[in-house]
Order: sequence, then structure tokens, then C-alpha cells
Amino acid sequence: MIIQIAELVKEKKLEGIHDIRDESGRREKIRVVIELKKDADPNILLNQLFKMTQLQVSFGINMLAICNGIPKTINLKDALHYFILHRKDVVTRRTRYELAEAEKRAHILEGLKIAIDNIDEVVHIIRSSASTDDARVNLMERFGLSKLQANAILDMKLSRLTGLERDKIIAELEELYKKIEWYKEILANESVLFGVIKDELKEIKEKYGDERKTDIVNYDGDIDIEDLIADDDMVVTLTTENYIKRTPLDLYRKQKRGGKGINAINPKENDYVKNIFVASSHTLLLLFTSYGKVYWIKVHQLPEAARNSRGKPIINLVNIEKDEKIAAVLPIKEFVDGEFIMMGTKNGTVKKTDIMEYKTQRTNGKKAIKLNEGDELIEVKITKGNNDVVLATKKGLSIRFNENDVRAMGRVAAGVRGIRINSDDEVVTMDVIEEGTTLLSITDKGIGKRTPVEDYRLQSRGGKGIITIKTSEENGYVVGVLKVNQNDEAMLITSNGQAIRIPVSGISVIGRNTKGVRLFKVENGEIVVSVTKIIDPEDLQSESGNITDIIDSENVTEPQFDEPEDSDNSEE
Repeated sequence: MIIQIAELVKEKKLEGIHDIRDESGRREKIRVVIELKKDADPNILLNQLFKMTQLQVSFGINMLAICNGIPKTINLKDALHYFILHRKDVVTRRTRYELAEAEKRAHILEGLKIAIDNIDEVVHIIRSSASTDDARVNLMERFGLSKLQANAILDMKLSRLTGLERDKIIAELEELYKKIEWYKEILANESVLFGVIKDELKEIKEKYGDERKTDIVNYDGDIDIEDLIADDDMVVTLTTENYIKRTPLDLYRKQKRGGKGINAINPKENDYVKNIFVASSHTLLLLFTSYGKVYWIKVHQLPEAARNSRGKPIINLVNIEKDEKIAAVLPIKEFVDGEFIMMGTKNGTVKKTDIMEYKTQRTNGKKAIKLNEGDELIEVKITKGNNDVVLATKKGLSIRFNENDVRAMGRVAAGVRGIRINSDDEVVTMDVIEEGTTLLSITDKGIGKRTPVEDYRLQSRGGKGIITIKTSEENGYVVGVLKVNQNDEAMLITSNGQAIRIPVSGISVIGRNTKGVRLFKVENGEIVVSVTKIIDPEDLQSESGNITDIIDSENVTEPQFDEPEDSDNSEE
């Protein structure tokens, strides 16, 4: 195979390969390393290797079998079906044979039992008979024995006449009666017969079974590329102009809060980052658009680009319309029956739909929500059926309500009111929360804080909510409110493409009605546009500094505490 690859490279039928090495060892599995050139696409090259080399080999199996005496080509299901019928025939014939043998043996033992019970008379008949044939006839006439039983008595050794031998004969006879009853039950009841077949197959599995050497996977004529891609964590970045990319999470090093961050993307003019989140390579993304439709794509199908690259237009990846924008992205590992998708819009509408409604994929997408004129989708989350949901607005108000306040609706429904907002305000974020966590609130000026979830009392949906963070021209306006734990990390990104990755543990926990502390030092004219959560506890424990060290950093702005108060007219 290696020689074949080298020849294909030499003939320029394979391009993009820099070097190839055989690193197979005696005790190790086969290992071949292929180094690629900088601009080579590994997915395309891998498919070429499968098609042009011995890396993948197809071979046919002639599934021809004699079925009911007739040659027939069968599939795997038919093969299993006929094998079960064969086992049924084998077990039936074997049981009939064992039943006949058991009945034959029981018949002989019954004769021996009669002889032992009447041993003196039996001995007298044998001694007084002129020949063996006479003795056989006399025994048959006297005790009503069959010829088989009479022969067994004549062949019996004198040692069988002891009391111990008599007990053995009786015990063996009783055991035979049980076996005969069991054999008859197998032959009379088909469910019992199949039970025997199952037990025997399990016994064979336990005795001879070993671990499968190969994998059985769906095959549609081409290799499933997902089976060959490592399940790594990726940072997915989406801009307002629908440019999307994925970047390995490792390229974003952690920093202390209050820093300037690193360059994460170079957007073109009038374009800025709209959404950023972390997902594994195998995660399915549900793309919800400004038209209220949903599309599907895997993370590994997104173009992998450098940290400061803009990415590619998403219209080249999914079949959206030219003026259709991606409004929200929902990463999902699997579809679980009993879970729901909760949606929140800019004007405060919420909608809950069974997650299974979105399992079936369509190339042209499908309707996900009916949007009113002037409204747009801002967030989509998965709920378990009894979660608490929080909606937060640009002006720093939030409301917490239980999802049971929102009935489950169909895909094309419009939803119900989640929060009542003023004309100059809009909903910017939605999250699913739980007790014992904190809510991280961040403004577009890079100011943020954590507040215990318990500080947000449960309300009915449709109210105006309560203050979650103080907003102003100086402090900025809310861009994100999300649930975080102590070991989580947060990644913030600005309109100019600067990003910072900081441990949540370094962010102060203070009251709702306060301004917070500086998390990200933004330049003039630059604002924070998106925030996402990273769950990476092992990495955090090994690399993050001591909390006191972070607080003592010269970049940190001291907390700005105000007297906590809630405006009466901000609640309903």
C-alpha cells in the first residue's frame, strides 16, 4: 500500500502529500503516518486514498444457500431466519431421539425393578427352565414383561440384586420420568422449544465468544468521514454576514480577566462576529434562520480555518436563500425523546417544541417557528420538560419562569409572550438555569459579574422582570447572560474580532443590582458582541492560576458596588 501511494504521488495522481512513514511495530497495530502539505485538504485526500489504494478494499460474498431443498440467494435476515428454522429442526429431532432413548431405558428399568421385587421367584423360574429361550418365555408370561425386559433380566449380574443397586435403579427411573416429561413438553410447546434454542446459543456464546475484531457500520458506497475524524473541541464562529468557521479550542489560551485578548477573526467591513460557541467535531448543529427555518450540519463539515480567518459563506455549505441570515445555532449531541427545544425572540416571545420534531433532516430545511414582522430569533436551548428559563434584555432586565408555563407547540406555531419589554429595549439572550449555579452577566463594554441563581426569584412568564445588571452608556448594555459553574470558562469576542478566554472562578460573585467588574479591555469604538461558555475542568485545574493571584492582577478593576434595589415599575 505504501509503495502504491508513493507511485501515485510520483505520477501526480495524488497531490498534497509531503511524506509517508511506516511506524508499525511488532507489538503495536499497523500504523502509517502520512504528512500533508500546508494547503492540503485532509478529508478530500483521505477519500482519494480510499478509492485509489489498498487502504479500503471491497469484496463480495456469495450468499447462496440450500433453503428447503432449493438453491437460493439470501440476505442476512433470511440467513438468520433459515438458521433458526434449522436449529428448530435439529433440536426437535434430537429431542425425539432422546425421548425414545429415555423411554426405552425406563422400560428396561421398570422390568429390572419387577425382577428385584420378585427375585426369589425369578431365580426359581430361571433355574427350572430348560434353556434361555424357555426362561425368557416363562418370565414374560409370569410377570407380563416384554422381550426387551426379559432379556435385560437374564443379562443382569448378581451384583445388581443388592439393596444399594435397587435404590440406584429406582433413582435412575425417577430421573428418567422427569426427562421424559421435559422432552414431551419441548415437542408439544413451540415457545419452550425456542427457549431451548436461545439457552444453547447463549451457552455457546459464553464458552466460545470473544470480542468482535471488526465494526459493523452503515455503508452507502462511500466511507463515512465522521468515523475517521477525532472528536475534538472546536470553537465555531459565525458573523452577521453568514461567514462561519471552526478553530481548535487549544488555539485560544486562557488569560486573566481584564486583559486585551487575542485576535480571533478579521471580519470584512460592516461585518462582525454574531455568535461564538464551543462544540465537538461530531456535534450536529441546528441552524435557525431569520426566515424561521432550520437547517442541519455537522461541526466537522464546517471549514477549519486559522484563528484570525473570516471563514467561508454558509450559503456554500447549506441550502439557504441568498438574503436568509442565521439567527441562532443549537449544538446537539443526540435527539432524546422527552426533551424540548425552547426558542426566544427579540421581542420577548418564547416557544417550546418537542425535540423529535427536528430529528428528520431536509436538504432545503424545514419550518421551525412563525416570526411576526419586526421580530427575530435570538436564542435556542434544549430543555428537559421542567427546567427554569431566564430571558435577559439589552437594558439589564431579566425574568425567570418555569417552562411548564409554556405549552408544547408544533413547529409552525408562533409562540407566547415570555417577557414584556419597553419599545426601546429588546431581548438579547435566553438560558436554561438550575439551583446552585450562578448567572454570568456581561455588557458590550466588557463589564461583567456573577450572581447566584437564587437571587432571581421565580415569576410567571409575561412580566417585565427584575434588574440583572446596571446598564448605562458608561457600563454598556447587556450582550449575554448565561448559567455558569465554578470550573467553567468564558470566551468573549468583540466586533473587531478580538477574543479572550477567562476562568469563571476569577469573576466576582455580587448582587443583581450592581455594575460588575471589567472582564475585557475593549478599544474605543469596539464592543463585545458575543459570549460563550467552555466546560473544561481538567484544563482549568492544571493551568489556571490561584484565584487570589487573579484578583491581585494589575489589570483588574475593583468591583463597583451600589446599594441593591429593584424598581417597582420594572416588575410585573
